[in-house]
Amino acid sequence: MFKHQGKNRTSKHNLRLAILLSFVAGIVNVTGVLAVKTLTTNVTGHFAFFAEEVTKHDYQEAIIFLIYTLFFLAGAFTSNFLAELVSEKKQHLSHLPAIVIEFIILITLGLFGNQPNFYLFGGKWIAFGLLFAMGIQNALVTKISRSTVRTTHLTGLFTDLGIELSQLFFYKKEEERKALKTSIYLRLSIITFFFLGCFCGGFIYVYLALKTLFIAASFLLIALYYDHILLNIIAIKRKKLPF
Repeated sequence: MFKHQGKNRTSKHNLRLAILLSFVAGIVNVTGVLAVKTLTTNVTGHFAFFAEEVTKHDYQEAIIFLIYTLFFLAGAFTSNFLAELVSEKKQHLSHLPAIVIEFIILITLGLFGNQPNFYLFGGKWIAFGLLFAMGIQNALVTKISRSTVRTTHLTGLFTDLGIELSQLFFYKKEEERKALKTSIYLRLSIITFFFLGCFCGGFIYVYLALKTLFIAASFLLIALYYDHILLNIIAIKRKKLPF
């Protein structure tokens, strides 16, 4: 899921990555909305709110929306910077720092998010942390999948899906239609599991509040464990091959 990169990566790897991390993003998205009334998986709306506050001359509030975008940017920068740093020595572990940091952020906010210190400035620190975590995740999956998968926002996905659905009426060659259907299936999977993450996260939030983020963090562990098990299976199979 994470370790296969470049020529070794297939559509199945991208599909597994998309399903799991879009579900995580959905949980984080609805948790941010319910906890601090802030979208935390994309920054498109924050730019609009930033412009609105500037026109109202409420510069203090405008700066907050600008900071939201900068935290998402910082997460993306950190994710790729650490991936490049680690890949120089251990390519197969380049994804690990980003996943670990995202996991720590989600667990920390789940544990301490209800503390008074985190609710300074109307809970903005919670939003900052979640935006940073989603910046990390989005950059990670974008890099690994070579921009095929994005799991934290749906605007581009619906745009691409609309384009590809229209292309079904014009692509006639079997190979072209097969590749197109694979791409459509991938995008539908991301959208579906993002919505499922939002739905499940919203339901669980009623009972766990910010501890709902533990669920998202647990799926990150599942992803790492799955990759570890799969790598061991591949290693065992290679040992059994005759030379």
